[in-house]
Amino acid sequence: MIRINENYRKLQSSYLFSDIAKRVAAFQQANPDKKIIRLGIGDVTRALPKACIKALHAATDEMARDSSFRGYGPEQGYDFLREAIAQHDFQARGANVQADEVFVSDGAKCDTGNIQELFSLDCKVAVPDPVYPVYVDTNVMAGRAGDWNKATGRYDGLVYLDGNQANGFIPALPTQPVDLIYLCFPNNPTGSTATKAQLQQWVDYARANQALILFDAAYEAFITDPALPHSIYEVEGAREVAIEFRSFSKTAGFTGTRCAYTIVPKECVAYTASGEAVPLHALWNRRHTTKFNGVSYPIQRAAAAVFSPAGQAQVKELIGYYLNNAKYIREKMTALGYACIGGENSPYIWIDGKTDSWAFFDKLLNAAAVVCTPGAGFGKCGEGYIRISAFNSFENVQEAMTRIGAIL
Repeated sequence: MIRINENYRKLQSSYLFSDIAKRVAAFQQANPDKKIIRLGIGDVTRALPKACIKALHAATDEMARDSSFRGYGPEQGYDFLREAIAQHDFQARGANVQADEVFVSDGAKCDTGNIQELFSLDCKVAVPDPVYPVYVDTNVMAGRAGDWNKATGRYDGLVYLDGNQANGFIPALPTQPVDLIYLCFPNNPTGSTATKAQLQQWVDYARANQALILFDAAYEAFITDPALPHSIYEVEGAREVAIEFRSFSKTAGFTGTRCAYTIVPKECVAYTASGEAVPLHALWNRRHTTKFNGVSYPIQRAAAAVFSPAGQAQVKELIGYYLNNAKYIREKMTALGYACIGGENSPYIWIDGKTDSWAFFDKLLNAAAVVCTPGAGFGKCGEGYIRISAFNSFENVQEAMTRIGAIL
């Protein structure tokens, strides 16, 4: 008798954004003439940078000629992209990352989910709350999360790191031993950012406790404060205890073209049952080459164009556009009397809705035809909050805030 993985049945309801999509679809069906403004899911709305499009077309043309056609590429990524990433995103900021420590992939979402395959099922996992759902759900699927506890609204097997107004949604260190720690800065969903000193505390904890930090830096391009670190490898000792995930999705609008990368330093280790240290670089390389055939050549050429002078200027303009949206949203919501976090070094604005998250979501949808994201979907500590995304046109953002102002 073929059996299922019973852990899948422990997943709670449907995926957050599926729930949102169903409610929005029902509203649209009932109100076909209403223009819905979507400020919920973090999907970009502006075109790819021209430098990327030019490189994409040129690489596509190469594929049309026998003399320059390319089939399977290196699973880890082409050298031209890995070298550009190491140089521009890390070495230029004083972080010691080498090209062969870069693994190009089709998305940070995939990598943050897939990385847990490297670790024992009895590892104790710590997740922030509010949390990007992928960190939790993939560990539920693997069997590390334990059972869902209706009384607590959490999984019994996970360690939750509470974020709240008091700590600025930057959780404190665990009070019990943990093995894997998921961190995300600038944070999704709250938009909070961590200082170098705060990240140093996490690195020191991981080194002292033989733990590993899984650091999601997908939104680092939105950091404008020069005092804030863009990478955990700007922190002393991080190469021994941290894996970092990055993406071109929000940086350069690659949500529809798919390109990201993960950094696994050679010093980074985990341990066997007998205590033997095993380099994670070799393990991830094996997993990557076994289960992934690489990102297409034209897409990697387009990604590499991000690091050209023209690409850098165009990406800076793109990021500035969305940050201007975020600033506008934060200012308007603050003027309406709502406490906000994020929107300064992040494309997300985390808003204290002063009521049930889903009730606030429904109010904005049904009365203003504006889609946000209910904070409760990101965890117990998200209850009472909503997330508004800056990914839309400025004209739509203005209209959305006018509508919201009218009903609030």
